[in-house]
Amino acid sequence: MTNARFDKTKLPSRHVTEGPERAPHRSYFYAMGISEEEIHQPWVGVATCWNEAAPCNIALNRQAQSVKMGVKKGGGTPREFTTITVTDGIAMGHEGMRSSLASRDAIADTVELTMRGHCYDALVGLAGCDKSLPGMMMAMVRLNVPSVFIYGGSILPGKLNGKDVVVQDVFEAVGQHAAGNMSDAELAILERVACPSAGACGGQYTANTMACVSEAVGLALLNSSGAPAPYESRDQYGDFSGQAVMNLIEKNIRARDIVTRQSLENAARVVACTGGSTNAGLHLPAIAHEAGIDFDLLDICDIFRDTPYFVNLRPGGEYVAKDLHEAGGVPVVMKELRKSGLLHEDCITASGRSLGEELDRIDREADGRVIHTVASPITPTGGVVGLKGNLAPDGAIVKVAGMAKEDQVFTGPARVFECEEEAFEAVRKREYAEGDVIVIRNEGPAGGPGMREMLSTTAALSGQGMGKKVALITDGRFSGATRGFCVGHVGPEAAHGGPIALVRTGDVITIDAIKGEISVDLSDAELAERKGAWKGPRTNDYTAGALWKYAQLVGSARKGAVTHPGAQGESHVYMDQ
Repeated sequence: MTNARFDKTKLPSRHVTEGPERAPHRSYFYAMGISEEEIHQPWVGVATCWNEAAPCNIALNRQAQSVKMGVKKGGGTPREFTTITVTDGIAMGHEGMRSSLASRDAIADTVELTMRGHCYDALVGLAGCDKSLPGMMMAMVRLNVPSVFIYGGSILPGKLNGKDVVVQDVFEAVGQHAAGNMSDAELAILERVACPSAGACGGQYTANTMACVSEAVGLALLNSSGAPAPYESRDQYGDFSGQAVMNLIEKNIRARDIVTRQSLENAARVVACTGGSTNAGLHLPAIAHEAGIDFDLLDICDIFRDTPYFVNLRPGGEYVAKDLHEAGGVPVVMKELRKSGLLHEDCITASGRSLGEELDRIDREADGRVIHTVASPITPTGGVVGLKGNLAPDGAIVKVAGMAKEDQVFTGPARVFECEEEAFEAVRKREYAEGDVIVIRNEGPAGGPGMREMLSTTAALSGQGMGKKVALITDGRFSGATRGFCVGHVGPEAAHGGPIALVRTGDVITIDAIKGEISVDLSDAELAERKGAWKGPRTNDYTAGALWKYAQLVGSARKGAVTHPGAQGESHVYMDQ
């Protein structure tokens, strides 16, 4: 007997549950203890990125159980499945980082294939680490099914000598240790106390940035991203998310009804005002691409430029995700944006209500400590700035949250390295000079392959006290934990013959985050001459396997480093098959 709230004849699961010809399929379901009533209800995929690789993922399996309870309360049949995660904190600083960005698209692909193969009607996705959040949201938008996203929650801060410490401190301590300013014993103590619980890195790094995005873009219930992973209150958010997806099925509200150009602009505002990770400049275009929306890095940078930065979070500020949660979370941040007319309030959210309606239900106000008022921001422009010029015709991105204005313009001679390992070794040995612009190339999406993050190098510079005394540019990425004047996503990348491939040690580079410019002091004629003499991209060792496939398929960072044509020319609609 079917639930009268749902028209099963219009849902994909009818292909595996309805009619005499599906008797073999139903026999499998009975084998798993599924009742006749449950077989004929809507089927909801509950996808997690659970694994034992890192603390950010370890709690997801448990949280999925509360989601399943909510789906059952709403009249649905939940089916849990898992996909991969590559955790950046573990993959950082070595060859493993090549797998990180590629894992985002693998997550989207595997969730898509699982949903299609089993004809699930809706999706609740749980994710904890950097690439798993956008990967899961990309799958939702690609399939265009009723969808609710839920973050696994942040890690609690550690304590040392009366101060909060996080994993960023440990990365930077490596530089202090190398400089002789920290003993083996001090480093050993710090590494043991910095990460005291399950959950994703606690600063406004990529995981928490994309968790804030999930609420701002409408795919997650408001306030669901804030509570740290160990808090039992996360069970309530899981339960409510399960019930919410059943409401979306009933109302036929799909992911692309929620993810629109306007909701993506809202998400970019929240990234800017919280001083979020530069990686959002990669992931928001990728999510837009899944909906067939043209929304690239330069569009995002336009939004960053006129959005005040007013949320005081690490690495640019002082506080961590737990503090933001206690101050009222993303809803209070969005209420401040609304006061300046910087928010599209008509966007639909995972609750089925508009964003404006949801914010009307929030009575908390900015505390002035973690969340400043939009009228009295930390800085008048966003914590992340876009750059463009003859060194980056397709744009580049830099995080300036926490940087003084006088530190946002830098001119110096290039010191060129062909990969991150070369640069890290030079930094470790202090084979660079104050005033240098360190250039790391061949680390783009195709050239790396995999567009690695340069946290080990930037953290070493900070640990040596040189974070403000040199600049660093790359066609690769930076961690959300990166500090200092570090420019990433330089495009076109070296492997595609971009100007970064043509720079030589000693060329004078100027970075101006105030004007939004990045240039090398070379004439167009000189660049053209060097391009003519360019011998093509540096070869790498990845001639087989997943990374070879990724390098062949991946597009430019400006458009999100995506691996397929997107929804603009799409003709097959999964939900209406």
